[in-house]
Amino acid sequence: MIKIDPVLEESLPSLHGNRQESDITQKGILSSQSLRYENHRFANTRGISAHNRDQGFIPAFQDTRSGLSVVSCFADGCPAPVHILDGLPDDWVGSRDANGSVLKAHAEIISGFLRDGRFYTREEASQTTR
Repeated sequence: MIKIDPVLEESLPSLHGNRQESDITQKGILSSQSLRYENHRFANTRGISAHNRDQGFIPAFQDTRSGLSVVSCFADGCPAPVHILDGLPDDWVGSRDANGSVLKAHAEIISGFLRDGRFYTREEASQTTR
């Protein structure tokens, strides 16, 4: 059984999402479903917030075209302890639902972490040592 950060677990839809969410995950577009998949993929490594927070990693997103990185935030702008799409800059958002929640980000946006001013992909964070 894979453990998921409880905060993240509450904020994400079921792993058995609809067909559209499955298609988004397979195409590499960041969505709640793909964040959940990433957490399963990097479970028990430093590639998830629960396992790297004590080393100064902060959940973040990066626009791979511009290189700009932002800290993961809730919709109200407060920093989030896990990856939350609702705080993404508006021009990084691909679509929203009727309530304004982010459904997906643009294809160039990836999740990762900031530490000491540097962006780390989940893969890079998972391979760091203390």
